[in-house]
Amino acid sequence: MRTILITGPGGCGRTTVAAATALRAAGDGTRTLVLSADRTDTLGAALGAPTGPAPRQVAPNLTAWRPDAAAGFRDDLAAFQERAANVLDLLGASRLDAEEVTPLPGAAELALLRALRDAALADRDEAHQLLVVDLPPTPQALSLLALPEELRRYLRRLLPPERQAARALRPVLGRLAGVPMPAEWLYETAARWDLELGAVEAVLTDPDTVVRLVAEPGPAGADAVRAACLALALRGLRPETLVANRVLPEHAADSWLAGPLAQQRKTLAEWRESHDVHRVAHLGRDPRGTDDLAALAVPGVNDTTSTVEWPVTDRLAADGVLVWHIPLPGAIRDELDLIRRGDELVVSAGPFHRIVPLPSALRRCTVDGASLRDGRLLIRFAPDPELWPGRP
Repeated sequence: MRTILITGPGGCGRTTVAAATALRAAGDGTRTLVLSADRTDTLGAALGAPTGPAPRQVAPNLTAWRPDAAAGFRDDLAAFQERAANVLDLLGASRLDAEEVTPLPGAAELALLRALRDAALADRDEAHQLLVVDLPPTPQALSLLALPEELRRYLRRLLPPERQAARALRPVLGRLAGVPMPAEWLYETAARWDLELGAVEAVLTDPDTVVRLVAEPGPAGADAVRAACLALALRGLRPETLVANRVLPEHAADSWLAGPLAQQRKTLAEWRESHDVHRVAHLGRDPRGTDDLAALAVPGVNDTTSTVEWPVTDRLAADGVLVWHIPLPGAIRDELDLIRRGDELVVSAGPFHRIVPLPSALRRCTVDGASLRDGRLLIRFAPDPELWPGRP
């Protein structure tokens, strides 16, 4: 299944572009599902048909779904209280009723991830051919894309899977240690979460999943695109298409729009140097309904990818090192930081961070230096003689 993740700075029209993208694909005969995490029905307003917590067909071949974060949060809390009943009773804790529960910040994003997982794992007869996801504004969307990988890492550190082999010994170990060992349900819950997060991560890292950025061509949009591209690169991704939204007509150059038009031309020229730019004209009004969405002429579905390889080149014969190439367009040398921690590398680029597992060959090496050249971070690794057989 092809998945298109659409994001951009707040107010850029990303939800409208997502709706138009889904509608165009459905019109071409592709069974399409469009997802949105907005609490207000911005997606329904654009489509001209209300959307809600249950998937609803809003046009031929097109289903819209806006998951209910509150319901999902209540269900998760109820399940947790049921499983942790003994602990809660021991502590004298009062149970929370479903009616008094309100979702915490981030619940909408988690509901969107769960819906993304459910759509990806749907039965073949029920599956859609295309999934269009209206992600939150760029900062929240970038955190959302990082969430499955980070949560899986936390779970494995806190409850390592290999420790589950000692399930039968936990009561004995608890008596010997004088402290209670983690209960069976905790490991079962961790394993279930790891499986669910793994399914979401598989969708996000699939070569058939692409990221489209939406931005208005201008100084603010240019800044947002630069930051988004750097953050995406840190996750091994790049924008498949940059949708320049609400492009003003050139015939307005003689009006008071001459200034914004000049900024628009400059930004579009810069974007074309490094992106596949698709212009979407300003309609002169807020698009509402299928006719307006069709008039936007958004890009169709293609077979490109957003995945970027991080290759390791072998320079042992010439320089005695291996070099890891990490594309980081827009990175600034003074804002880069690297920390080796065991078999992981902590990479920081400005405000963005990622903890990356080292490729197997590099785990037997020590970091020998790094440099930034033409938007590419080059990290040198020298083989550790104690771990690399045959090296002096």
